Order: sequence, then C-alpha cells, then structure tokens
Amino acid sequence: MDKGNMEPVLKISNLFKSFGALKATDDVSIDLYPGEIHALIGPNGAGKSTLIKQISGDLEPDLGSIHFLGKNMAGLGVADRAQLGLGRTFQVSSLALEFSALRNVMLAVQAKSGSSFRFFKPVMKDKALIEGAMEMLTQVDLQERANIPAAELSHGERRQLEIAIALALKPKVFLLDEPMAGMGPEGSKKLTEFLDKLRHQAPILLVEHDMDAVFALADRISVLVYGQVIATGSVDEIRRNPLVRTAYLGEEVV
Repeated sequence: MDKGNMEPVLKISNLFKSFGALKATDDVSIDLYPGEIHALIGPNGAGKSTLIKQISGDLEPDLGSIHFLGKNMAGLGVADRAQLGLGRTFQVSSLALEFSALRNVMLAVQAKSGSSFRFFKPVMKDKALIEGAMEMLTQVDLQERANIPAAELSHGERRQLEIAIALALKPKVFLLDEPMAGMGPEGSKKLTEFLDKLRHQAPILLVEHDMDAVFALADRISVLVYGQVIATGSVDEIRRNPLVRTAYLGEEVV
C-alpha cells in the first residue's frame, strides 16, 4: 500500500523480551498504518503470542518501545490501552459463556462508557445500552442470535461475537490473535470476507496460521522465527523470499 506521508497508528521499535536464556522477542520492529492489515506469521514457538501480550499490556518488554497513536505505551496496563483504542481478540476465547451474545456485548459497551456494573439500574432494560450492543451484533451478522447464550453458539459465531465485543470498545487498532483457529473452510471464508471490510474501521495486526486467509487479506506480512523478524513485505515478496520458505512456508506455497 502507498503510505505516502501517513504516520503509523502502531509503531513497535527494537523490542526485546527474554525468559531466562530464551529470547522470546529479539529486536523486533513492526508498524501498522491506517487502513492496513499487517499479518504476523511464524511457526509455533516463534514468539508471536509473547509479542501480542507486550503490545496489549499483558507483558512489559525488557527493552524497546511501543507507540500507539504517537503515545508511548510504557507503564500502561491492558485496561488503559483498551480505553485508548487498542482492541484485542484472544487465541483462547474470553467470552462469558453463560451470558447471551447481547449481554456479552453490553458488558463491553458499559466498560467503554466507564460504568462497568450498574447495580441500581436494571441493565437489561437500558434501551441505549441494548441498542448500542445490537448495532455491534448487526455489524458481525449475529443480530438473529442476540439472545442465545454464548455457550450455545458455534465456534465461528463465538469468533464473530468476540469481534463485536472488540467493536463495542470503538478501537483505533484491532489485534486479532488467530481468529481462524478451529474454523472449517466455510467459516474461514466468511470471516476473511468480514475482516476485509473491518480494516476500513480500524487497521488490523493479524496473527494467523491460516495462510489462505493471510494471503487473501494482508497488505504486508512480517515473518517471526525464534523471536526475530526475518522478513517483512508484500504477499508476493514473502512468497518468493527463499529465507522465509526455508524457515517457515515450505515449498507448497510456490
């Protein structure tokens, strides 16, 4: 994509994170621009989840910096970063399974408004809250499933619900950690189409193993191996890169 004079929304610079002798993040620099999907790929154990945790505030890096909308994120926790507009979905579902899809999204709308639990007002009768949550469910095509407990939703529907929850926080950036995990071909295709539209609301840093989805969606791809970014480029550049093919992709993507 032509970035012109655009400033990156998210800028990760020279990040290091070690656990004893293991360098989980080794001098990683990645950026994300408006309207972009930047995919992060790599084998299991490459350090992708550790990197996402540092960006979201779950882990503090040993060295380096993370700037979001020009602001240094040092010392800010998960909740602070979410309030600033960092929207994250998880590799392992974090839904309240006993609650309906609608109630799950309403909790996120409440959190965004700064009133997480209104004990003195019946939450399920709050019209503004319900309308806000239904708007998010409609965006992910779950409006017909609003009153179904999250536990009874299909795997793909739960992924859609997680994105609706992220949308409710009105993010400036989406961090999507393996959204295709556990999905069949039809579910992956549907979610790929949805994410292609989602980039227009906020750029996406996408961690994903589904290479069909990555190649269909990504404007740029960074390849992480043993905590290091060994290449960043367009889909075609990454497909052709001999170092990437040797380290990760294999010959099947020619």
